[in-house]
Amino acid sequence: MIGDRWGVSDSETLRPYPCDDFVDSPTLRAWRGVDVQAPAEAVWPWVVQVRLAPYSYDWIDNLGRRSPRKLMGLPEPQVGDRFTTAGGRELGRIVSVDPGKQLTATIMGAFMSYVLVPQAHDTTRLLLKVAMRTTRWAAPGLSVGDLVMARRQLLNFKQLAERHQRQEPLP
Repeated sequence: MIGDRWGVSDSETLRPYPCDDFVDSPTLRAWRGVDVQAPAEAVWPWVVQVRLAPYSYDWIDNLGRRSPRKLMGLPEPQVGDRFTTAGGRELGRIVSVDPGKQLTATIMGAFMSYVLVPQAHDTTRLLLKVAMRTTRWAAPGLSVGDLVMARRQLLNFKQLAERHQRQEPLP
């Protein structure tokens, strides 16, 4: 499907993701991934902060409000917690969490898993899989839209985690 992969290997698309347990026969499956030059424990707090803001294109999905650029010290997410806040509205809910390893949520009928895979030399693969049942004609458009937004989100998480790891000041 158009837009179904960005930054992932074939093996990363074949691995199981927690979101797979929530969607029977998905018509949309999309994978995204990014290398983060920081250990998983430095990436996880940024993924957790998705509960505060979307971290993608704030002018689109957060009504121009900037996603926080510093860690807010949130408690570990729990199943049933809201997934994110966008434009001042609480959206979605967390359906599965393994602290430091994966966060799975649902929003607007889609289920998504953020998975952190520790690598050598204090680096982390940050993977995202989206699974959804939708009409076959809507799936390609949703996949492309998600690609644009999820790519920006993962790159923001990467930049923030790497900068925080190096203790550089934020702009």
